[in-house]
Amino acid sequence: MSPTLQTVPARRGKATRLSAGEAIRIVNSHGAQVVDTWAFSADDMSEFMSMEHIRPTLGRIFPTAGDALVTNRRRPILMFEEDSSMGRHDTLIAACDDYRYGLLGCTDYHDNCTDNLHAALRQLGLSSPETPSPLNLWMNIPVDPAGHTSWGTPLSKPGDYVVLRAVMDCVVAMSACPQDILPINGAACVPTEAHFEILGR
Repeated sequence: MSPTLQTVPARRGKATRLSAGEAIRIVNSHGAQVVDTWAFSADDMSEFMSMEHIRPTLGRIFPTAGDALVTNRRRPILMFEEDSSMGRHDTLIAACDDYRYGLLGCTDYHDNCTDNLHAALRQLGLSSPETPSPLNLWMNIPVDPAGHTSWGTPLSKPGDYVVLRAVMDCVVAMSACPQDILPINGAACVPTEAHFEILGR
């Protein structure tokens, strides 16, 4: 493992700052972990990478290497530079939250990506007025011809990675999704850690 790799602990979140031109390489270390990913403008946290704006900009629901990922003000914030996986990343599903796990039958608090995002931002002394829908790296949500969705297992393999390059100074936050009821983190439903490193210009 590269000595520059940092850990996104299983079921937890992590955030980091990127200067324009720098990149982040996010690694699916064990191969089946979904990593909810957000990006916010360093100058204004109310501007953020927006799935609702990315989908019409790209004309499809799966971003791929070479795509510009835009904000809610329709400006590129990250370039999707590299992808070693099969390229299945979700832009449809909101970040899980404690309400979601209540609907899935949990009666006690459950770790969730919404809280992970805000905890990760607090570690940098930052806050967001809302929880944008994340880019769910490696989350496999099949869509059939009738428009129905289902909860697929990831198509990725251990060590798969993506590289996202900052177009503007930004903050990138990640959550190693704690979902352990549905099989989005693999058939075993066991969340694991992921890793990331910052790459220069």
